[in-house]
Amino acid sequence: QVQLVESGGGLVQAGGSLRLSCAASGRTFSNYAMAWFRQAPGKEREFVAGIGWSGANTGYADSVKGRFTISRDNAQKMVYLQMNNLEPEDTAVYYCAADRHSTFYSRTRGNYDYWGQGTQVTVSS
Repeated sequence: QVQLVESGGGLVQAGGSLRLSCAASGRTFSNYAMAWFRQAPGKEREFVAGIGWSGANTGYADSVKGRFTISRDNAQKMVYLQMNNLEPEDTAVYYCAADRHSTFYSRTRGNYDYWGQGTQVTVSS
């Protein structure tokens, strides 16, 4: 069993930055692919960024490419999402997710077994 707890959300002006953190429990964290998803009001939950078990393999949604960076620290059981040059369209609840069946990330929401409770990010114009 893995528990995920996100933190770092908040209110920021357009053009600003935030760093989200996801703290994981569980002995096999380093074997799991991890990802960040987000869900805006009235919209589907969507893939934002993913990272493989070693951190060498990463991927991003087109809407955040070049602005967001995902990373992980397996020793500390942490996953991060550095978000720069934020836009009002980035406003959403951000969720951390773990895929216990794969060491490489997927963009498919249904592949993830564990989810955090989410952290709100609000970007004002």
